[in-house]
Amino acid sequence: MRRPLILVAVSLGAGGLLFADEARDTASDDRVSRLEQRIAEMQSAYEQRIAALEAEVSALKAAQGTAEAPEAPPLAAAPAPSANYFKPSVAVIGNFLGVAGSNETENLPSAELREAELALQAVVDPYARAEFFFSFGEEGVEIEEGEVSFTALPWGLLAKVGRMRTAFGKTNTLHLHALPWPDEPLPIVNLLGGEEGWIGSGFSIAKLIPLGDVFSELTAQVFRGDAENLFSAPSRNDLAYNGHYRVFSDLSESTNLDVGLSYGFGPNGLTEQSDTQLEAVDVTFRWKPLRSAAYRSASLRGEFLRSRREDPLGTQNADGWLLSGEYQLARRWFLGARYERSDRADDAALTDRGQALILTFWPSEFSQLRGELRRRHYAEGETADEALLQVQFGIGAHGAHPF
Repeated sequence: MRRPLILVAVSLGAGGLLFADEARDTASDDRVSRLEQRIAEMQSAYEQRIAALEAEVSALKAAQGTAEAPEAPPLAAAPAPSANYFKPSVAVIGNFLGVAGSNETENLPSAELREAELALQAVVDPYARAEFFFSFGEEGVEIEEGEVSFTALPWGLLAKVGRMRTAFGKTNTLHLHALPWPDEPLPIVNLLGGEEGWIGSGFSIAKLIPLGDVFSELTAQVFRGDAENLFSAPSRNDLAYNGHYRVFSDLSESTNLDVGLSYGFGPNGLTEQSDTQLEAVDVTFRWKPLRSAAYRSASLRGEFLRSRREDPLGTQNADGWLLSGEYQLARRWFLGARYERSDRADDAALTDRGQALILTFWPSEFSQLRGELRRRHYAEGETADEALLQVQFGIGAHGAHPF
């Protein structure tokens, strides 16, 4: 009789254990459900809070009149470094000149577009830079300058190859639109071959020479031995040479001084051995106070040139010089004056003289109006009184010329 009772007891004990396990599983599932429900409630509350904050930000932006920032576009792939690297800067400068009065010696046209200069300037590679200046006139087109400059040479050298304005004196290095007058002074016309001055094709090398705080530069140039109305090369081996030494120094915060020495020579073609030697000294003084630089400034320049021209009848020793000054009256107005005197290179016994008064107005940095009243006394006896009106205008990015 005892064995069935034991079996019943054992069965009841096993069933109790199974019931206890089921109870524990049910309690665990309830806790998980409550946790999931709690997390869902927290997520909902968080999203509501974020939405409320975004609404407040939008309201503040609207109150300040600030529109929401547009969605940023996806980042595009960076262009190749050479995409715009080789595109040159292009600029065109027009130079119109009107002349009134009587002058039988020079006989300039009453009105002409004297020059339209097309400038193309760009970096060739990390070691060189190229510049081309084309001069378009009513009589045709010519290359005023076309050169490549090598800027990364050893020993701090700067080399140029091509067609360029010779570094002789100060005025000869300036393009027509960069002159402080609407016309070229007599020493340039009489001693350097004409209005364009000395331009040559060849090589140039320059070196900065340290002198403390003073800028010092030495330039040596070799050109083909022909230049219009100046040199003539009978053979390929006849070359023209030029040397220039320049010193620039700040005298104070408002003033600086620029001094240059030049020497050039080349064959003139009159005989097999005849040469023309050229010498020049140029001095430029500038005043530009820092506090009123936009309204007040002044400059004073002087230049002396000498030509020694060998010919079958003897050597012609011709001299010429000019003195010019400019004062800034207001932000856009400048008043200038010039006095000049020059012998003629082919006949030093003939001397021309002149005086000029110049008024310049700059509507902006892209345009310029300039008037000049000038009187010139020519060696033949003529005295010419003339009024010149120059209008210059430019488009495009024209690089700065050497200072």
